[in-house]
Amino acid sequence: AMHEGHIVSAQELLVLLQPLFTQNSRNLVLFLQDRLSIDDFTYLSESYGSRNPFQNEILQSSPSSLVLPAVDCEAIRYLLSILQESGDWKLTNVTNLNVSQLEVNASEPNLLVVQLQPLVSGLRKISTLETVAENDKIIGRVAMDLQKRGIQFSVIYTAVRPSRISRRTDVVAELRRKLMAAEEEESISYPPLNVTTGNYTCILFYASNFSLRANSSVFIDLTNATFVTQDVDISASQCSDSNTTLSLKYTKPVNGISSLEIRFLMTNKFYEVSARKWSTLDSVEIVQDGEKFATFHVSAISAPAEYSFHCQLVGTSNLYPARLVPSNNEAKNWDVFISGLQIQGFNIENNQFSYASDCTGFFSPGIWMGLVTSIILLWILTYGIHMIMQLTTNSRFDDPKGPALSVPQTE
Repeated sequence: AMHEGHIVSAQELLVLLQPLFTQNSRNLVLFLQDRLSIDDFTYLSESYGSRNPFQNEILQSSPSSLVLPAVDCEAIRYLLSILQESGDWKLTNVTNLNVSQLEVNASEPNLLVVQLQPLVSGLRKISTLETVAENDKIIGRVAMDLQKRGIQFSVIYTAVRPSRISRRTDVVAELRRKLMAAEEEESISYPPLNVTTGNYTCILFYASNFSLRANSSVFIDLTNATFVTQDVDISASQCSDSNTTLSLKYTKPVNGISSLEIRFLMTNKFYEVSARKWSTLDSVEIVQDGEKFATFHVSAISAPAEYSFHCQLVGTSNLYPARLVPSNNEAKNWDVFISGLQIQGFNIENNQFSYASDCTGFFSPGIWMGLVTSIILLWILTYGIHMIMQLTTNSRFDDPKGPALSVPQTE
């Protein structure tokens, strides 16, 4: 039992998970999501009635469960290393979400790590519901495959960070601003990827989540390989004053793909209308195994040449503010998910991002609706005042004791 407000530390988490390390069947499956909170299980289930996204049997028929409302983000971030240090596990990354072809030796401890697809934030709730439901199907499918093979296992379902953060209302505003600033600094756990030519940096690239999905089934998470372990080849990147290409080459990112290259093509041009230079991300290319070539046209990714570009959501979804539009048939087989993107390919000083031009416009749909409504109401008020000002009073009045007042039609 945990008291309210308690956050489980890494040491406490290791103690709570100790039974998993001492049981006979030491097969552990770790389902890792980008965001998750305990409230999601009730919020998403009750808000949409019959459309319950959590329907797999492993959550319903578990003989024992350990639910931790709040775990330290640092503990979750190093959960994989904690599990590896706790025993001689055979680590296997399940990337194609099909464990039927995996060789699992039940006599040895096995640790299967399944990276679930990231949630869509800041947009429609229905999109989050569909993503959670899809992840739930993945959990159920992996569990059923292991059960059919007669493998006994335990499951951990968690996330890197919480999806909901409750804040105390009795904290003064100044202290709350300091806490929020500290949280933002701690959320950036790795530096951006930089490409250097000579003694200066010509490209900076950062994303909090960088993942792909091929043929609607194979999920590829490139975040750690790009920014944490930097197991990526950037030697093919090119820099100049007018054209810049960021080339990211990965060797065997998942089973079935021997090589994968992703290119970001940027240009720096002078536009007479604005009388200044602008840097734009013109296209994104994906080359699989040196043969399959996918090209995406990019919309709404541009910034003044002296600035960097930042956008919270970039990808192939129609709901994202910055879209990657497929321009050939091969590109239709890929889905791209990039969250917290910041990129700069020109005029980099002191190896740091310049001021960021965000993809979010100054006028949101709510602001436009408020302006239109205000203009309509102001026009009605102006018309009413104008009509009232046209009213005139009578200059002559009828006297009941005298003759009847005659008003000519011309008056």
